[in-house]
Amino acid sequence: MPDMPINFPTLVASSIHDIKNSLSTVRELISQITANQQNSSSPEFTQLELETVKMNNHLIQLLELYKIDSDKFNLMIDEYSALDILQEIEAQHAPTLQLNNINLTIKCSDDLYCYCDYRHICNALSNIVNNALRYTNTQICISAYKEKQYIVFCVEDDGQGYLEQILSGNSIQTVSPVNTPNNTGLGIHFVATIASLHTAKDDKGFITTDNNSSLGGARFCLFLP
Repeated sequence: MPDMPINFPTLVASSIHDIKNSLSTVRELISQITANQQNSSSPEFTQLELETVKMNNHLIQLLELYKIDSDKFNLMIDEYSALDILQEIEAQHAPTLQLNNINLTIKCSDDLYCYCDYRHICNALSNIVNNALRYTNTQICISAYKEKQYIVFCVEDDGQGYLEQILSGNSIQTVSPVNTPNNTGLGIHFVATIASLHTAKDDKGFITTDNNSSLGGARFCLFLP
């Protein structure tokens, strides 16, 4: 039988789908075990849940980046309430916030709207909040406001801030993954990529990272035109 050529990116994407399906089963089992345990709020269960969420997010990001690279990716742009987006993020993380005794506050006017792909922007911001959950002490603030021609979404925490390798300093259009012992930078690279695909006339979405959080830690900002 002749050797068949292997399309490595497609093979990887298919493998990621398989891993995601297995991970979904693992997460369901964790939920069942947690529900049956008296000490389900123990740090071990909390850490296990955080790690599975992180793995799932990474797999989603890899699949989306594969679609972008393969020209199989399309944005579904429409007008959405910025407050609705932030409240969706809060709802997604409510159980983890409660388990970790972390206070999340939302700052956004109810008349602020933006044009975006709702699902991908929610996924992107959820990824950043998930990262903040790993490094914050007790507080996270998510906010949205208008700045010139952009709608800006910010995630702030009261942790120790970003590492020097992840700081953007100024506005950036794209970033490359940062290989550090605790962070590959995949999440930030993914969000920067999603942001850059949002365009309006000559303007393009971008992100910034700094340690100027009003809470004293890291601040991540996503700019949408």
